[in-house]
Amino acid sequence: MSKVVKERLPQLDIFRALAIFSVIQVHASSFAAAEQALNSPVYYFYNWMNIFFKIGTPSFILLSSFVLFYNYYDQPISRKLVSKFYKKRLTYIILPYLLVSCCYFMLIALYRNDFVNNSKLYELKSLGTALLTGTAYTHLYFVFISIQFYLLFPLFLWLFQSFRNHRFLIALILPLGLALQWGFVFWNKYQLHLPNKGSYALSYMGYYMLGAVLAIYFSKLKGWLRTDWKQMPQSQKGWTAALWIGWLVVAFVHVQIWYVYRQGYASPNTLWFELLWNVHTMFSALVLLKLSFSIQRRGSAFWVRSLTRVGELSFGIYLFHPVVLFAYRLFWNEQRLPGASYGYLVYIIVGSLAALFLSWGFVQLSFRRLPFAAWFLGSVPASLRKNKPSERQESGQRPSVGANT
Repeated sequence: MSKVVKERLPQLDIFRALAIFSVIQVHASSFAAAEQALNSPVYYFYNWMNIFFKIGTPSFILLSSFVLFYNYYDQPISRKLVSKFYKKRLTYIILPYLLVSCCYFMLIALYRNDFVNNSKLYELKSLGTALLTGTAYTHLYFVFISIQFYLLFPLFLWLFQSFRNHRFLIALILPLGLALQWGFVFWNKYQLHLPNKGSYALSYMGYYMLGAVLAIYFSKLKGWLRTDWKQMPQSQKGWTAALWIGWLVVAFVHVQIWYVYRQGYASPNTLWFELLWNVHTMFSALVLLKLSFSIQRRGSAFWVRSLTRVGELSFGIYLFHPVVLFAYRLFWNEQRLPGASYGYLVYIIVGSLAALFLSWGFVQLSFRRLPFAAWFLGSVPASLRKNKPSERQESGQRPSVGANT
């Protein structure tokens, strides 16, 4: 099996930008949707903001798998390849994960005065537990589950390469992933009762396998991604319309079930929440992929350039944006604003914009000015490197989680 030079896909940076925007909307609206603004006349908006945009993290997960299989599926597995693969992940994922986790752990400990109230040994044990479970801060579970998948990736790569000449086995990849994911869902619901189920890669196995399938069949998929609606054949228009309509319908139902639950009108079985989230987010990842190619092809130069830059910085933005929200809520205490007031609506919107733009500015400035920024924020985008190499690593995709895999 000879190495195949892969086409670079700049559209994936736009995908990342849309995904990180979605992540920030969820985090910015979390308190409002869960408790603070339940009696607000615009509560439906808060709930919609919080649930509709839950597409961000699953989209990053799917993209991580897509990029890995896109870059490695046609390469023969060797000790050198595996060694190079893990060296990049150690440098650009595990090191930032460990350092950033420690920073968040210290921040929360200082905020709660834990160093005064608890012994040093207790704090060290708590830090160790946080690092081993991805719970140093609420968003770090994503990096933690990605590390789990990277440990399994060479095995999956070898397995799927061995399926290459058996198309019926390739067709089983996605069903297998969904079976593993939903087996874990039922196992946890009826037996394990893990409080942090989302910190385990099995919870997202369907997304990893869908990303693998999209990468394996990308040569057939890219024609659809690069074709405008008017140029599509009639059959392609049919299932494209079905995708978008299905996405909107499921997204609406997903938002609605959470609204009904949070307002106390009903208590649906938790499996309904799981199912609607799963279908909504899988459809969303496909929609975002199509939309990203459309924006790259038809968007204005300003929007393409801006979204591309946000996408390039998205891993760093993902890691840093909770700091902005933490400081924002600390200095403009939301408890001073009645949740039912329209001022609180302004507060939520300003917070989401601040988290995006201040994080964007901080990460970009750090990459430009701080030589050690990559230790904390992942690899430096090629466009910000001083030598600005003409070719990026791994067919244009930097080795980081989701944002730069």
